[in-house]
Amino acid sequence: MPRPARFRSLLAALVLSAATAPLLGAADGAIGRVQPQPSYIIVGFVGGFVRHDNPHHGAVQIAQRIERTAPKGAYIRVFENRHRKLAYQTILHLLDRDHDGALSDAEKAQAHIILYGHSWGASAVVLLARELNRSGIPVLLTVQVDSVAKLWQKDGTIPDNVAAAVNFYQPHGLIHGRPEIVAADPARTQILGNYRYDYRESPVQCEGASWFDRTFTPSHMQSECDPHLWTRVESLVRQRMQPQAAVAVAAPQP
Repeated sequence: MPRPARFRSLLAALVLSAATAPLLGAADGAIGRVQPQPSYIIVGFVGGFVRHDNPHHGAVQIAQRIERTAPKGAYIRVFENRHRKLAYQTILHLLDRDHDGALSDAEKAQAHIILYGHSWGASAVVLLARELNRSGIPVLLTVQVDSVAKLWQKDGTIPDNVAAAVNFYQPHGLIHGRPEIVAADPARTQILGNYRYDYRESPVQCEGASWFDRTFTPSHMQSECDPHLWTRVESLVRQRMQPQAAVAVAAPQP
């Protein structure tokens, strides 16, 4: 190939490459590409030492169901309760539209976050909400199911960045949930209710439960798999994903 023709081909390739390559981040001195924020960020936490993808647990099952019909752009993920910090960093990354490493007031204000969990995972919900509160990030809803706090945790007071919160619990056994949650600021957080379940009166069958759970923590185990309870949780999450419908629903139906 003659040298001028070779030069023109090389120049054309460079121009095409520059036109199709992603824009550099603002930190590199170029214009940052703005990515859309998720329409909703829904984070669930499983309890104990349960895996985030265990199909027998309510927290995993409702995430799978919601994902099938969620609004476009919704982000839905279940974490192990010990991975709360990872969940926090994931939320920050999702909200950071221009990927400049810092959240603007506008990016924070556009957050639509829903948190739910069971047992240690329910306690993780409250701790994550507090971390988001310290960063100035609002939360639409927190849901605790048979919430159990670790020794150094406090899961009873809902921070004032949470718009609404609800608590489901059962009172029996070696491990049982917190019977009541309260708002740090009742003017800013609506407590939808503290709802008691009694599995000695109305037992449910749990597939895939361990011998230890069946023997030593049967009621706590049943709160993890109770289809009626988790259908209520799913309904609450869906209501908050449809603002017009949610206005008319002050609390879950028994």
